[in-house]
Amino acid sequence: MTEHFNSSTVRRFNAFTLVELLVVVGIIGLLMVLIAPAFTTIKGGTDVTSAAYTIKGVLDTARTYAKANNTYTWVGFFEENTPDPSTSPLASPGTGRIVMSIVASKDGTMLYTTPLSNPVTLPSTSLTQVGKLTKVDNVHLKTFSAGTGTPPAETFDTRPAVASTASQVGDIVGPNKAPPSPSLQFAYPLGGSQYTFARIIQFSPRGEGVIDNSNYTMVPVSEIGFQPTHGTTVDTNSTNVVAIQFTGFGGNVKIYRK
Repeated sequence: MTEHFNSSTVRRFNAFTLVELLVVVGIIGLLMVLIAPAFTTIKGGTDVTSAAYTIKGVLDTARTYAKANNTYTWVGFFEENTPDPSTSPLASPGTGRIVMSIVASKDGTMLYTTPLSNPVTLPSTSLTQVGKLTKVDNVHLKTFSAGTGTPPAETFDTRPAVASTASQVGDIVGPNKAPPSPSLQFAYPLGGSQYTFARIIQFSPRGEGVIDNSNYTMVPVSEIGFQPTHGTTVDTNSTNVVAIQFTGFGGNVKIYRK
């Protein structure tokens, strides 16, 4: 016997019931709850990785410019709030966005004398701006305990040990403040005052790298440390921390991650 189907029968066979739809929506909701933390971790890891290579690129640019032009260059670090920094003409210190600027000596000299006993401002008329400001979001400068330096010293925990906070760029205040004051300073834009950079790394015409502060000393290795944030909130529970090290002689840059 031939069975005949009309259009209403086909629609009835192909339709979902309300119960089936509710079950599917419930399963999707459960999966979102379970996998959301994983996506948050992946996003945080991506931000930290991107920041690490961006900062390394800035340091490499400054060192290359110093050697190619037989002059001194300085990389300034400033941390402000993210995503909305201060709306005033002058940037205010905050949390979550690292701002970097590179300047170079026009005449090839260091423009100041050491040791620093007071904050010294590099004269803007003697400087040239190298590139534009570089900004990275969702990261916070942090001073970390020194690595063990255990061979082969390839991981975050076994990375080469720094001498002291004088050879680190990290926390801006508190007992772990790095580097210590007084320090070198320069402004952005040159001749202006939107940003005042007082946490500075210097590269010489030979590519030597040093952090400028009251304990100005050429050391084997210096370090910039940072950890992830969610906006202006530091993620203190995250293990996605990074230490970027550069050697005093040669200025070679390397990234260490947990």
